[in-house]
Amino acid sequence: MDVTRAAAILDRNWLGSSTVPSRSLYPHQWSWDSAFIALGLRHLSPARARRELRTLFAAQWADGRVPHIVFDPGTPPEAYFPGPGFWRAGRTSGLVQPPVHARAVLAVHEAEPDQEFLAALYPKLVAWHDYLRTRRDAGGRGLVAIVHPWESGMDNSPAWDGPLARVTPSTGFVRRDLAHGDAADRPSDEDYGRYVRLAADYRDSGYRAFGEFVVEDPGFNALLADAELAMAEIADALGLPSSGHREAAARVAKALQETLWDSAAGFFFARDVRTGALTPAYTCAGLLPLVLPDLGVAPALLATATGPRFRLGQVHGVPSHDLTAADFDPARYWRGPSWFNVGWLVRQGLLHHGEHALADRLRDDLLATAEETGFAEYCDPFTGEGHGTRSFSWTAALTVDLLAQPAAVA
Repeated sequence: MDVTRAAAILDRNWLGSSTVPSRSLYPHQWSWDSAFIALGLRHLSPARARRELRTLFAAQWADGRVPHIVFDPGTPPEAYFPGPGFWRAGRTSGLVQPPVHARAVLAVHEAEPDQEFLAALYPKLVAWHDYLRTRRDAGGRGLVAIVHPWESGMDNSPAWDGPLARVTPSTGFVRRDLAHGDAADRPSDEDYGRYVRLAADYRDSGYRAFGEFVVEDPGFNALLADAELAMAEIADALGLPSSGHREAAARVAKALQETLWDSAAGFFFARDVRTGALTPAYTCAGLLPLVLPDLGVAPALLATATGPRFRLGQVHGVPSHDLTAADFDPARYWRGPSWFNVGWLVRQGLLHHGEHALADRLRDDLLATAEETGFAEYCDPFTGEGHGTRSFSWTAALTVDLLAQPAAVA
């Protein structure tokens, strides 16, 4: 496989200053999508990768948050719901997504060193992380709380079912996603109604109040700790003090293990801040702490990853939900299918923890599945069948990145 098909997808999805995840289903700029897209673009056009990230951070709020959607003014408002009129926040939404941006900024700089780019993005990244630490520590334990399932990036995860059950669904809106995707692959109408209700309540609070849904997500927090490690390297490259970033990463990692790790289960679970209870679902978010190189519980977590619940290395990609669970669904959004970005992240974790052969197996599977499915949004972990939209940008971009990386085992 060469990069030609993947590069062509990124070209088609390029708007001139940013890349849409999909021309049909997601016709605007999404926050963590753009970070993953930049990781691939750095091999094709570092200048375009820099532009991607600059465009996203140009929409950063005064309080430091990086919005999860930046709306394209050239796209009709009716193309996506909820659109800019719903959010009443100018050209952005008011939610956030996982903080993978520092890692992307560092990687883009390493591909083609650009001190001016690094110096311009560094204070924006500092403000972004400060917002998460100071405005989102709802539980008082040093962990970020998300206020909406969309903020996890794993919108329809079974981990959110308990907290979402408290939310009364909104009605009277028109879903735009079903015009571009199979209803069997997408969230139910009832769940979508709950998403709309939460977003409207948060909007009406001025994007400040914690509502019914307040959850500490292990994936989000692991990626913040990893982002602080990347920030330390960025600070070093700029000749700035970096110890504070390493200390911040260590604090989040410590709180993550003390709060969300279940030693009996060998897994990280999300925590419902409203009840104080860990949610019972084994989802791929609980595997993302593997990205942390000094994770003390890595052997136990790897045992769970390769065991019957996820069967890492034995199925396609990394299943988003427990393969043995009664509610596992191989096709429905985040309730079982494997996603390319999660596979990419878990592969990074495997490399950190010396699992080179397994990392290579995962890499080879991701590349083959991407090509065979037409760069699908996600796939059935058992059959490899593609689901969701095709020509998906982060699938294409991370394919480019994996092709640029040699096998870990010679």
